[in-house]
Amino acid sequence: MINQNEWLTVGLITSCHGINGQVKVKSLSDFEERFLKPGIRWLQKENEPPSKIELISGFKQPGKETFVVKLQGINTRNHAEKLKKFKILVKADTLPKLQKEEFHLLELVNLEVRTLKNDELKKIGKVINLENEKNNLLVIELFQNQKRVLVPFVKEIVPLIDIKNNYLVINPPNGLLEL
Repeated sequence: MINQNEWLTVGLITSCHGINGQVKVKSLSDFEERFLKPGIRWLQKENEPPSKIELISGFKQPGKETFVVKLQGINTRNHAEKLKKFKILVKADTLPKLQKEEFHLLELVNLEVRTLKNDELKKIGKVINLENEKNNLLVIELFQNQKRVLVPFVKEIVPLIDIKNNYLVINPPNGLLEL
């Protein structure tokens, strides 16, 4: 099992593209340069150890959230086909520097979730995962009943994130936690 603190999954190879070994990649990252800028990346099949590979070039498909990339040594459609469902990883220590009030979504996993009621913070659950399909959603497991709820990661609903003290505060609209 990969140490989550060591690796970050930034993309998923979905299919091959053309006959010269290019692959289509679904981005799981907000940083497009991960698929455009040449350099070392890592490929992982299921839970096998990652293997180093060099990204030669890439471009974003117009109007889509997918990229077409060329990887070192992958020169035929058959070879590219074998990479389907591989994950593209980067080392977590290569994360881009962020501005104040910005977070890497990975930093939010395992944070305790609190709500503010009558000027008092109440612990209600913890972030167990992230959904990043068009929207950024926090998957929160509630302490009360172990139910999982999806909470939109927007400033109005998640007004405070305290990475240093390992918690975030949510201000859910009525009924959100009962869905």
